[in-house]
Amino acid sequence: MHTKPSDQGTPADEDPVAHLWRGTVALRIVTFLFAVGVTARHHADYQRPWLAWSAVAVMFAWSLFTIRAYGREDGRRPWVVVADVVLVCGLMSTSQLILTDQQFVLDVPLITTIWASGPVVAAAALGGQAAGSLSGFAVGLTTYLNRGAVNVDVVRDVVLLTGAGFVIGMASATARRSAVRLAQALRAEAATAERERLARSIHDGVLQVLARVRKRGSELGGEAAELARLAGEQEVALRSLVAAAPGESTPGGEADLRPALQLLATPTVQVSTPATRVMLPAATASELAAVVREALSNVDKHAGPGAKAWVLVEDLGEEVVVSVRDDGPGIPEGRLASAEAEGRLGVAKSIRGRVEALRGTLELQTGPGEGTEWEVRVHR
Repeated sequence: MHTKPSDQGTPADEDPVAHLWRGTVALRIVTFLFAVGVTARHHADYQRPWLAWSAVAVMFAWSLFTIRAYGREDGRRPWVVVADVVLVCGLMSTSQLILTDQQFVLDVPLITTIWASGPVVAAAALGGQAAGSLSGFAVGLTTYLNRGAVNVDVVRDVVLLTGAGFVIGMASATARRSAVRLAQALRAEAATAERERLARSIHDGVLQVLARVRKRGSELGGEAAELARLAGEQEVALRSLVAAAPGESTPGGEADLRPALQLLATPTVQVSTPATRVMLPAATASELAAVVREALSNVDKHAGPGAKAWVLVEDLGEEVVVSVRDDGPGIPEGRLASAEAEGRLGVAKSIRGRVEALRGTLELQTGPGEGTEWEVRVHR
């Protein structure tokens, strides 16, 4: 997702958890220096000092690699983090060959010491709570397996590593969700500002002209009255277009159904929608709007001059109900079947076909002199 830079000059498409990665890099440097200090303190007592310093050399090389990888967005890959966890656990296991039995009894730190916490933070930053908790548990379990006994220190390490992975992972997931919401808010703000700019321009020009034509045509009568009526309809439609909320889809592919239906309002069509957003998959919202347009088109063609229509949207949680009702003469019995047999497939394809494709239900209520009402129910 690429958007314009924010007012503070920070690119909006920057990794929202970049600060966690910078913290991971700093942690890796500090903990490596600590590991070097511990090794220098105890190397004279190790049973294989050369192996201890070899492990430190590997830690140094891997630290350089991960510092470079985690410092760049294209280097923060799952395989790098997985390799980080595996390598840390492997190096920790060399403590069996480095430390003496006496050092294990005295709880001398394993060769990796707190350097082993690095991949836990990296996994949490990359994958959230689950990845952070699992990596923390894996490193903690390796600590237990190398110690060979359960004591307060081992339990403390497991709890701290698992808990730290969970908490940092939660912060990572929260930061990503916040970044998505901020991007949506910025897009909505930009769309609203642009719509308001267009509204001012249209109000100062087109709407005033249409209003003047409507008023003057009504005064003149005759054919001018018809032009006045058409100008009035376009004035209402244009005002609805300007006033409608901008259509917007979420990262999950959902869209608000209301704007597409609000644009269908005219002097003879009243649209009523909930005050809150009616979120549906974008394709579903588009198809429902097409169903309503087709139903209103039938009202215009068959309900007679002066017929009015009402569109009602109800959000019932598990399903969305859209009703289109008119006060026309109604549909005679058998008329729809005969129209389909004659090849006129407006209702069969544009309405029934779309609703079936959405796995929704369609109910028609009509009768001579009773008008027509279509009710569409679509389950979420």
